Amino acid sequence: MEKRIITAALTGNWGDKSTNPALPMTPEEIAEAAYACWKEGAAVVHIHMRDEKGHPTMRVDLFEKTIELIREKCDVIINMTSSGGHSLDGMASDETRMLPFRKLKPEMGSFDCGTLNWLHQTIFENSPKFLEQLGHLMQEVGCKPELEIFDVGMVDTAKYYLKTGVLKAPCHFQLVMNAAGGMAGTVENLVYLKNQLPEGSTWSATGISRSHMPILLATLALGGHVRVGLEDNVYYSKGVLAESNAQLVRRAASIIREAGYEVATPAEAREILGIRK
Repeated sequence: MEKRIITAALTGNWGDKSTNPALPMTPEEIAEAAYACWKEGAAVVHIHMRDEKGHPTMRVDLFEKTIELIREKCDVIINMTSSGGHSLDGMASDETRMLPFRKLKPEMGSFDCGTLNWLHQTIFENSPKFLEQLGHLMQEVGCKPELEIFDVGMVDTAKYYLKTGVLKAPCHFQLVMNAAGGMAGTVENLVYLKNQLPEGSTWSATGISRSHMPILLATLALGGHVRVGLEDNVYYSKGVLAESNAQLVRRAASIIREAGYEVATPAEAREILGIRK
Protein backbone atom coordinates (compact mmCIF):
# COMPACT_ATOMS: atom_id res chain seq x y z
CA MET A 1 0.00 0.00 0.00
CA GLU A 2 1.19 3.51 -0.79
CA LYS A 3 2.74 5.42 2.11
CA ARG A 4 1.80 9.03 2.79
CA ILE A 5 3.86 11.33 5.01
CA ILE A 6 2.14 13.64 7.49
CA THR A 7 4.04 16.78 8.46
CA ALA A 8 2.83 18.70 11.51
CA ALA A 9 3.64 22.43 11.37
CA LEU A 10 3.38 23.20 15.05
CA THR A 11 3.74 26.93 15.66
CA GLY A 12 4.84 29.26 12.84
CA ASN A 13 5.80 32.93 13.07
CA TRP A 14 2.38 34.42 13.71
CA GLY A 15 -0.38 34.05 16.26
CA ASP A 16 -0.22 33.47 19.99
CA LYS A 17 -2.34 32.06 22.81
CA SER A 18 -5.03 34.64 22.03
CA THR A 19 -5.30 33.17 18.53
CA ASN A 20 -5.63 29.65 19.87
CA PRO A 21 -4.78 28.66 23.46
CA ALA A 22 -3.34 25.36 22.16
CA LEU A 23 -0.60 27.07 20.12
CA PRO A 24 2.73 25.82 21.55
CA MET A 25 5.19 28.62 22.32
CA THR A 26 7.93 27.37 24.66
CA PRO A 27 10.46 24.59 23.97
CA GLU A 28 8.60 22.38 26.43
CA GLU A 29 5.22 23.01 24.78
CA ILE A 30 6.61 22.52 21.28
CA ALA A 31 8.33 19.27 22.24
CA GLU A 32 5.19 17.94 23.88
CA ALA A 33 3.16 18.88 20.79
CA ALA A 34 5.72 17.13 18.57
CA TYR A 35 5.47 13.98 20.67
CA ALA A 36 1.67 14.03 20.62
CA CYS A 37 1.68 14.46 16.83
CA TRP A 38 4.17 11.60 16.42
CA LYS A 39 1.87 9.35 18.43
CA GLU A 40 -1.00 10.22 16.06
CA GLY A 41 1.03 9.47 12.93
CA ALA A 42 3.15 12.51 12.05
CA ALA A 43 6.51 11.49 10.58
CA VAL A 44 7.80 15.08 10.37
CA VAL A 45 7.41 18.11 12.62
CA HIS A 46 8.16 21.58 11.30
CA ILE A 47 9.33 23.86 14.09
CA HIS A 48 9.68 27.61 14.69
CA MET A 49 10.96 29.20 17.87
CA ARG A 50 9.47 31.99 19.99
CA ASP A 51 11.36 34.06 22.54
CA GLU A 52 10.22 34.87 26.07
CA LYS A 53 7.90 37.58 24.72
CA GLY A 54 6.40 35.24 22.14
CA HIS A 55 8.20 36.85 19.21
CA PRO A 56 9.65 34.75 16.36
CA THR A 57 13.37 34.10 16.78
CA MET A 58 16.23 32.05 15.33
CA ARG A 59 18.04 31.66 18.67
CA VAL A 60 20.23 28.58 18.59
CA ASP A 61 19.75 27.82 22.29
CA LEU A 62 15.98 27.56 21.90
CA PHE A 63 16.24 25.30 18.85
CA GLU A 64 18.80 23.15 20.65
CA LYS A 65 16.70 22.78 23.79
CA THR A 66 13.56 21.97 21.79
CA ILE A 67 15.33 19.37 19.67
CA GLU A 68 16.83 17.73 22.75
CA LEU A 69 13.40 17.51 24.39
CA ILE A 70 11.85 16.01 21.25
CA ARG A 71 14.67 13.49 20.88
CA GLU A 72 14.11 12.31 24.44
CA LYS A 73 10.57 11.31 23.42
CA CYS A 74 10.56 10.02 19.83
CA ASP A 75 12.28 9.57 16.46
CA VAL A 76 10.14 12.04 14.48
CA ILE A 77 11.96 13.93 11.69
CA ILE A 78 12.65 17.49 12.81
CA ASN A 79 12.27 20.08 10.05
CA MET A 80 13.73 23.37 11.25
CA THR A 81 12.63 26.71 9.83
CA SER A 82 15.07 29.12 8.19
CA SER A 83 12.50 31.92 8.01
CA GLY A 84 14.29 34.27 10.36
CA GLY A 85 11.28 35.58 12.22
CA HIS A 86 9.94 37.84 9.46
CA SER A 87 7.87 40.59 11.02
CA LEU A 88 7.05 44.27 10.86
CA ASP A 89 10.20 44.82 12.92
CA GLY A 90 12.41 43.57 10.07
CA MET A 91 14.14 40.35 9.09
CA ALA A 92 16.97 38.69 10.96
CA SER A 93 20.36 38.79 9.24
CA ASP A 94 21.29 36.06 6.79
CA GLU A 95 23.92 34.70 9.15
CA THR A 96 21.47 34.64 12.08
CA ARG A 97 19.08 32.61 9.94
CA MET A 98 21.79 30.13 8.97
CA LEU A 99 23.54 29.80 12.35
CA PRO A 100 21.16 27.12 13.78
CA PHE A 101 21.92 24.97 10.73
CA ARG A 102 25.68 25.39 11.18
CA LYS A 103 25.47 24.52 14.87
CA LEU A 104 22.75 21.86 15.03
CA LYS A 105 22.87 20.17 11.58
CA PRO A 106 19.18 19.19 11.49
CA GLU A 107 17.90 16.36 9.30
CA MET A 108 15.61 18.71 7.42
CA GLY A 109 15.08 22.45 7.01
CA SER A 110 12.89 24.90 5.11
CA PHE A 111 14.23 26.59 1.96
CA ASP A 112 11.79 29.29 0.86
CA CYS A 113 12.26 29.74 -2.88
CA GLY A 114 11.74 33.48 -3.16
CA THR A 115 10.62 36.72 -1.57
CA LEU A 116 6.95 37.29 -0.70
CA ASN A 117 4.76 40.23 0.35
CA TRP A 118 3.83 38.45 3.57
CA LEU A 119 0.21 38.83 4.73
CA HIS A 120 0.02 42.13 2.78
CA GLN A 121 1.88 43.69 5.71
CA THR A 122 5.61 43.10 5.38
CA ILE A 123 8.26 41.46 3.21
CA PHE A 124 9.37 37.88 3.73
CA GLU A 125 12.78 38.32 2.14
CA ASN A 126 14.79 35.47 0.65
CA SER A 127 17.45 37.10 -1.48
CA PRO A 128 19.39 35.22 -4.17
CA LYS A 129 22.57 35.58 -2.10
CA PHE A 130 20.91 34.12 0.99
CA LEU A 131 19.36 31.20 -0.90
CA GLU A 132 22.65 30.33 -2.58
CA GLN A 133 24.46 30.34 0.77
CA LEU A 134 21.70 28.39 2.50
CA GLY A 135 21.55 25.76 -0.24
CA HIS A 136 25.29 25.12 -0.09
CA LEU A 137 25.23 25.11 3.72
CA MET A 138 22.45 22.52 3.78
CA GLN A 139 24.52 20.28 1.50
CA GLU A 140 27.55 20.78 3.73
CA VAL A 141 25.77 19.78 6.96
CA GLY A 142 23.64 17.00 5.41
CA CYS A 143 20.29 18.75 5.83
CA LYS A 144 17.46 17.84 3.43
CA PRO A 145 15.90 21.05 2.06
CA GLU A 146 12.13 21.34 2.13
CA LEU A 147 11.47 23.70 -0.78
CA GLU A 148 8.57 25.87 0.33
CA ILE A 149 6.57 27.15 -2.64
CA PHE A 150 4.09 30.00 -2.26
CA ASP A 151 3.73 30.86 -5.95
CA VAL A 152 4.55 29.32 -9.31
CA GLY A 153 7.65 31.46 -9.97
CA MET A 154 9.27 29.85 -6.95
CA VAL A 155 9.22 26.49 -8.73
CA ASP A 156 11.21 28.05 -11.57
CA THR A 157 13.66 29.43 -8.99
CA ALA A 158 14.12 25.92 -7.58
CA LYS A 159 14.77 24.57 -11.08
CA TYR A 160 17.40 27.28 -11.61
CA TYR A 161 19.16 26.32 -8.37
CA LEU A 162 19.09 22.68 -9.45
CA LYS A 163 20.94 23.66 -12.64
CA THR A 164 23.52 25.72 -10.76
CA GLY A 165 24.18 23.15 -8.01
CA VAL A 166 22.70 25.14 -5.13
CA LEU A 167 20.17 22.31 -4.81
CA LYS A 168 20.60 18.61 -5.53
CA ALA A 169 17.99 16.28 -7.00
CA PRO A 170 15.74 14.67 -6.01
CA CYS A 171 14.06 17.61 -4.29
CA HIS A 172 11.20 17.67 -1.82
CA PHE A 173 8.65 20.43 -2.35
CA GLN A 174 6.17 21.82 0.17
CA LEU A 175 3.36 23.64 -1.65
CA VAL A 176 1.89 26.28 0.67
CA MET A 177 -1.48 27.33 -0.70
CA ASN A 178 -3.57 30.35 0.25
CA ALA A 179 -0.93 32.37 2.09
CA ALA A 180 -1.92 36.02 1.79
CA GLY A 181 0.48 37.40 -0.82
CA GLY A 182 0.93 34.00 -2.46
CA MET A 183 -1.07 31.68 -4.71
CA ALA A 184 -4.75 31.19 -3.92
CA GLY A 185 -5.64 27.87 -2.30
CA THR A 186 -7.68 26.32 -5.08
CA VAL A 187 -7.56 22.78 -6.39
CA GLU A 188 -6.91 24.18 -9.89
CA ASN A 189 -3.82 26.02 -8.65
CA LEU A 190 -2.63 22.93 -6.78
CA VAL A 191 -2.86 20.79 -9.92
CA TYR A 192 -0.96 23.43 -11.90
CA LEU A 193 1.83 23.68 -9.31
CA LYS A 194 2.13 19.92 -9.01
CA ASN A 195 2.52 19.62 -12.78
CA GLN A 196 5.43 22.12 -12.77
CA LEU A 197 7.59 20.09 -10.37
CA PRO A 198 10.79 18.45 -11.66
CA GLU A 199 10.44 14.78 -12.51
CA GLY A 200 11.43 12.51 -9.65
CA SER A 201 10.58 15.05 -6.92
CA THR A 202 8.58 14.25 -3.81
CA TRP A 203 5.99 16.77 -2.72
CA SER A 204 3.56 17.75 0.00
CA ALA A 205 0.92 20.44 0.24
CA THR A 206 -0.99 22.42 2.81
CA GLY A 207 -3.92 24.79 2.56
CA ILE A 208 -4.05 27.75 4.91
CA SER A 209 -7.31 28.59 6.66
CA ARG A 210 -10.47 27.75 4.68
CA SER A 211 -8.49 25.94 1.95
CA HIS A 212 -7.18 23.40 4.45
CA MET A 213 -9.53 20.50 3.78
CA PRO A 214 -9.93 20.93 -0.02
CA ILE A 215 -6.15 21.01 -0.46
CA LEU A 216 -5.62 18.03 1.86
CA LEU A 217 -8.15 15.90 -0.02
CA ALA A 218 -6.92 16.96 -3.47
CA THR A 219 -3.29 16.36 -2.48
CA LEU A 220 -4.03 12.78 -1.49
CA ALA A 221 -5.93 12.23 -4.74
CA LEU A 222 -2.97 13.61 -6.73
CA GLY A 223 -0.42 11.38 -4.99
CA GLY A 224 1.16 13.90 -2.62
CA HIS A 225 2.01 13.96 1.06
CA VAL A 226 0.23 16.31 3.49
CA ARG A 227 0.98 19.00 6.04
CA VAL A 228 -1.37 20.03 8.82
CA GLY A 229 -0.98 22.00 12.03
CA LEU A 230 -1.70 25.20 13.93
CA GLU A 231 0.91 27.13 11.93
CA ASP A 232 -1.42 26.91 8.93
CA ASN A 233 -4.87 26.65 10.46
CA VAL A 234 -5.95 27.29 14.05
CA TYR A 235 -9.48 25.97 13.38
CA TYR A 236 -10.70 22.39 13.21
CA SER A 237 -13.85 23.38 11.34
CA LYS A 238 -15.68 26.63 10.62
CA GLY A 239 -15.79 28.64 13.84
CA VAL A 240 -14.40 25.77 15.94
CA LEU A 241 -10.84 26.14 17.25
CA ALA A 242 -8.62 23.08 16.99
CA GLU A 243 -7.92 21.45 20.34
CA SER A 244 -4.30 20.71 19.42
CA ASN A 245 -1.88 20.00 16.61
CA ALA A 246 -2.39 16.32 17.39
CA GLN A 247 -6.12 16.59 16.68
CA LEU A 248 -5.36 17.83 13.16
CA VAL A 249 -2.83 15.02 12.62
CA ARG A 250 -5.34 12.46 13.87
CA ARG A 251 -7.92 13.58 11.30
CA ALA A 252 -5.37 13.54 8.47
CA ALA A 253 -4.24 10.03 9.43
CA SER A 254 -7.84 8.82 9.50
CA ILE A 255 -8.52 10.27 6.05
CA ILE A 256 -5.36 8.69 4.64
CA ARG A 257 -6.37 5.26 5.93
CA GLU A 258 -9.98 5.64 4.79
CA ALA A 259 -8.67 6.48 1.31
CA GLY A 260 -6.84 3.16 1.21
CA TYR A 261 -3.29 4.39 1.90
CA GLU A 262 -0.93 3.92 4.84
CA VAL A 263 0.54 6.56 7.12
CA ALA A 264 4.33 6.59 6.80
CA THR A 265 6.45 6.11 9.91
CA PRO A 266 9.49 8.34 10.46
CA ALA A 267 11.75 5.52 9.24
CA GLU A 268 9.66 5.11 6.08
CA ALA A 269 9.58 8.88 5.56
CA ARG A 270 13.36 9.04 5.79
CA GLU A 271 13.57 6.42 3.05
CA ILE A 272 11.00 8.21 0.86
CA LEU A 273 12.75 11.57 1.30
CA GLY A 274 16.30 10.27 1.07
CA ILE A 275 17.26 11.35 4.59
CA ARG A 276 20.09 9.57 6.32
CA LYS A 277 19.64 9.55 10.07
